Amino acid sequence: MLVKVALLALLAFVLYRLVRLLMAPASMPGASTEGARAGDPAVAYISHGKVFCSVGGAPGREIQSTYVQSAHDRLERSRELHAWKEGTAFGVRANRGQGDGGLHIQATSAQFLGPDRVLYFLRDDAFGGLFRHDLATGKELRLMHRQRFWIEDLAVSPAGDRLLCTHYTGKGLSNIATMALDGSDFREVTGGDTVDSAPAWVHGRAGQAVFESSGIARSPHGAPIGHGPATIQLLDIEKGSLTPVFDDPKFDFLGPRVGRDGALYFIRRPYEPPTPGLGRSIADALLFPLRLLRALFHYLNFFSLMYSRKPLTSASGVPLEADIKDLMLKRKRVDAERALRSGVRIGGAPSVVPASWELVRRSDRGEESVLAQHVAAFDLGEDDRVVFTNGFGVFVLDGGRPRVLLRDKLIAQVTAGPAATIAPAAAATDDAKPGWAAR
Repeated sequence: MLVKVALLALLAFVLYRLVRLLMAPASMPGASTEGARAGDPAVAYISHGKVFCSVGGAPGREIQSTYVQSAHDRLERSRELHAWKEGTAFGVRANRGQGDGGLHIQATSAQFLGPDRVLYFLRDDAFGGLFRHDLATGKELRLMHRQRFWIEDLAVSPAGDRLLCTHYTGKGLSNIATMALDGSDFREVTGGDTVDSAPAWVHGRAGQAVFESSGIARSPHGAPIGHGPATIQLLDIEKGSLTPVFDDPKFDFLGPRVGRDGALYFIRRPYEPPTPGLGRSIADALLFPLRLLRALFHYLNFFSLMYSRKPLTSASGVPLEADIKDLMLKRKRVDAERALRSGVRIGGAPSVVPASWELVRRSDRGEESVLAQHVAAFDLGEDDRVVFTNGFGVFVLDGGRPRVLLRDKLIAQVTAGPAATIAPAAAATDDAKPGWAAR
């Protein structure tokens, strides 16, 4: 029996390494700033759960959180205190069910507060905190810290005194919430059996915001099985009223932003229903033996690490990067390895999303144009300059053509910094809705 298990593990390992070799993604250099020019907007972005910032065309620099560093220091002191248990029965019992015991702190959102400060949210499985980082001094200020608290999509109001955000409430649901910059006066402004996210203020219209919203697709028995098409809604926070802007069963409308000229920007992609088709069922059946062998290999590798402190793979080999095949972007699973092998590049940076992910601009008069393709995320600077990412590069639109600002790996979110001298937007004189919201 043991011989059969060993042979199965060996076969699983060989097949696993063979598949990884055949599906290896194209190599990417470190972050660079090809094409950056004087006057380009500052950029903050999230990659691998960390916040990076590029100001004045400088290379992307990770923002070092003192909170994260102190948490790592506490973990290291705890490990040193209990180091005598390693290799003993005490250590085996203590480590069971705890994995590697490391920290899993992730940044979920970042936003500029003026030219020299960045606001961001960090979370792990137990806590979430809002922090402010001074780029000039490197000092970090913790604004709030709560247990079981998770927010994303920070958006600072034009007046600079309020925040909009996505608040995850559990069970796959999320609502739009607002709060003061210090985390006080927190309240949700949407609700229901939906996933509301990506809020953005409407310039010149006090108390109004746009956001994306998806209904929960459920089985006949009420169990959640996926999301419905993402729509764009216009919210009047003070009145509590909602106005549908875009709703099409064939498309998802994602990450809306409103420019200072009143135009609406958003990502449009084809909507894929959650029910698998015949092709997916056949593929799952054919791949089941390989997935079973891979699961068996990782199962045995876990016990090897637990009891012998040695992996089944060679420690002298080249370390494998994290598996990026199951990358999730805007609630959709993206086959990043397949995208890298496709060879589609923008300015030399591979795209992790297909051309069907389009950045669309709709003017206040209803005129619509596609600005870019392969857009995973985007933002608007205070001068309405468009900054976007395809997952491996950050670009700015100049004259309708993308120009690369920097490159990095697996960029999930991007935020444009403020311009140096921008006149404030004129306040609205009536309650009329924007042209793109009129029905």
